[in-house]
Amino acid sequence: MSYETLNETEWDQVRHIWEMLDDGETDRARIQLDDLMRSRPGHPDLRIVDASIALDEGDAKRAHDALDGAERSADPALFFQLRAVAGFQLVRFEEALADAERALAVQPEMAESHELLARIHEFLGNAAKAREHALEAAELDPELCPLPLDVSDEDFDAVVEKSLVELPDEVRAHLAEIPVIVDPLPDRAVLTAENPPLAPDLLGLFVGRHLLERQHDDVPGSPGSIHLFRRNLLRACADREELEKEIRITVLHEVGHLLGLDEDDLERWGLG
Repeated sequence: MSYETLNETEWDQVRHIWEMLDDGETDRARIQLDDLMRSRPGHPDLRIVDASIALDEGDAKRAHDALDGAERSADPALFFQLRAVAGFQLVRFEEALADAERALAVQPEMAESHELLARIHEFLGNAAKAREHALEAAELDPELCPLPLDVSDEDFDAVVEKSLVELPDEVRAHLAEIPVIVDPLPDRAVLTAENPPLAPDLLGLFVGRHLLERQHDDVPGSPGSIHLFRRNLLRACADREELEKEIRITVLHEVGHLLGLDEDDLERWGLG
């Protein structure tokens, strides 16, 4: 199917939608795009914007679906990059790898594609390739794609211990019965056990049955565990102070899941 190029007025609307996304006005961007798509249903360049908004909304499946038919958009590098991001979030690492490499084939100095390839290669166990792409991304755009915080495994464990000691007494009381485990990255099988999959860049995870699900006659056993994902936390933090804060917040968030709180409850705690 062929599509007429967007006219000047429509391109102005698209640019305005991108500006809203840059300003964090995702809801307004969605409303504006929906209005525009009613007059241009299925247009490849609007599918690109649709996918970008869906990723901001945390809906990787919708983003991936929106890109079906967007191959002929005006920006093929962006098309492949968005599909790579959606694939990564859906834990389709091999597909995401291929798409990120296609994006670089079109636009070799696309820092975001190098940064995404670094994360993909980490999950695929290719440490040298991950480092290579991380360095390239940081060189191309150090502000957008800084290198992960450089903290040794031993120092990271020490930061975790310090952060746990500083938690409120009532939280540490719950941690007395469940271990806090540091893993390099989330296991692929754990991510894909949910539908839709859990995001590969999540910082922590409670695994087990929360307290509200347990019965008085349960057979004694492991009540579960809280997992902290070192590589994701180091990528998310700019310095050790921020790392300590993020670890505390992540543990509090996962203790909330232990207590049976849902995401709305956690939002009210300020931990969403």
